[in-house]
Amino acid sequence: MPLEKQINKSKLPAHVAIIMDGNGRWAQHRGLDRIFGHQQGVNAVRNVIEAAAEIGIGYLTLYAFSTENWFRPDEEVSALMGLMVQSLNNEKDNLLKNNIKLTAIGDFERLSDSVRSKLFDTINLTSGSTGLTLILALSYSSRWEITEAAKKLAGDVKAGVLEAEAICEEELEKRLTTYGIPDPDLMIRTSGELRISNFLLWQLAYTEFYFTDILWPDFGKEDLYSAIVEFQNRVRRFGKTSEQILEK
Repeated sequence: MPLEKQINKSKLPAHVAIIMDGNGRWAQHRGLDRIFGHQQGVNAVRNVIEAAAEIGIGYLTLYAFSTENWFRPDEEVSALMGLMVQSLNNEKDNLLKNNIKLTAIGDFERLSDSVRSKLFDTINLTSGSTGLTLILALSYSSRWEITEAAKKLAGDVKAGVLEAEAICEEELEKRLTTYGIPDPDLMIRTSGELRISNFLLWQLAYTEFYFTDILWPDFGKEDLYSAIVEFQNRVRRFGKTSEQILEK
């Protein structure tokens, strides 16, 4: 039976997050420049977005560029930013056609004017879409996000808006960049690396992880389906016992 047919549409993960890893190695294995791998990775992004939208996933977060990626060689960072602008230009019609709403999380002040302008233009253009919400984690890291949330909490306490004793998980969550977005049910990382690389540390508390050796440019629709099928075969306990879960 095809993998897509094995997916139970009534038990889909509401939110899938992906660490898209392996572009550089994909290119190097072929004797090519790393940026060629990033260019090929765009095709995988398109395929996965389409697959997620087609089967009814509500939210898809893609880790596109971390705050640590700014330390890469200047020529690679410049090429990645140029590729980002080109991709946003090329994909906006597809996003609209497929009823996909684009949003983003991250430290946008570090982006170039051209990338920031194109990003916000596409976000505004697709703001009325009601299908899949696509979240780009761009110039993002969890430590940056949580630090910024802590600063906001401290500022609100100092301003008298919030009592220190009232600080709780909910108040911190309100100040995260993902507020209003459900926590991921499934996190996928490609390329065989077994870490989360400063990605959604708060939000991944009870997320199911799926690691694959496939390098990102080779990750396609069938690979997404495979991850979802495995996810649906797991029992999520959220701190409870298996017996408590089975009693429901």
